[in-house]
Amino acid sequence: MAYNLLKGKRGIIFGALDSNSIAWKVAEKAYEEGATFTLTNVPVALRMGETPKLAEKCNTEVIPADATNVEDLEKLIVRSMEVLGGKLDFILHSIGMSPNIRKGKHYSDLDYGFLDKTLDVSALSFHKVMQTAKKLDAINEWGSVLALSYVAAQRTFYGYNDMADAKSLLESIARSFGYIYGREKNVRVNTISQSPTPTTAGSGVKGFDRLLDFSERMSPLGNATADDCAEYCIVMFSDLTRKVTMQNLFNDGGFSAMGMSLQAMEQYNKGFQLSDDPKHKYD
Repeated sequence: MAYNLLKGKRGIIFGALDSNSIAWKVAEKAYEEGATFTLTNVPVALRMGETPKLAEKCNTEVIPADATNVEDLEKLIVRSMEVLGGKLDFILHSIGMSPNIRKGKHYSDLDYGFLDKTLDVSALSFHKVMQTAKKLDAINEWGSVLALSYVAAQRTFYGYNDMADAKSLLESIARSFGYIYGREKNVRVNTISQSPTPTTAGSGVKGFDRLLDFSERMSPLGNATADDCAEYCIVMFSDLTRKVTMQNLFNDGGFSAMGMSLQAMEQYNKGFQLSDDPKHKYD
């Protein structure tokens, strides 16, 4: 059911690669809620993915841009305002990539050139997007800028590698830039920390299937799906959250507040094949 939460609002959505992408789901929901927006990704991703199909469905334009390149971002934002007929009301940053993960590099043996790329694509690009938008005065008052994060920014997860560092930096940028953008332009900046989600990017993390199962067992409400995240993003873009800024918002079924769940403990016990011997009571 649509509520016209974004009627008359304009935006840019980064990272809608295919129908498994959270950004893809956000675009579909935003369109249903009355928004107009442009879609963008790096040219190679646009060649590999299905973004043009989404653009046709949402009656919009795809604008190639490398989010790490300020000149590309300037062209993207200026063209988006031309296409949409005015300044923006929302931006979704749904970008993440780690060459170290792709190449199977262990965290204790990182390639630092790859690390630079990870941080640039997955975190610094968020700063570049906002800095460029601010210089162009491209976002209306009470606009909303969102980036997608993960709880590995606060906790260690085996296999998440240098993406954890990138997510930590991403959330810090949201707070630091959020203060400036809020004070000067009344623009909101937040991150949403999503459950592990079987997207093209997420599935590249080592042991992803087990991570997905673990978080499902740990979360009292279960994992949040890509559709769940999209609905949360729509609310954050809407006027219903005008005074929410500089926050990292968990959309993870309660996982981030858990210590040990009954389901996880039962599975743990099975794994160790504990006997009924009293001496094993607290093993």
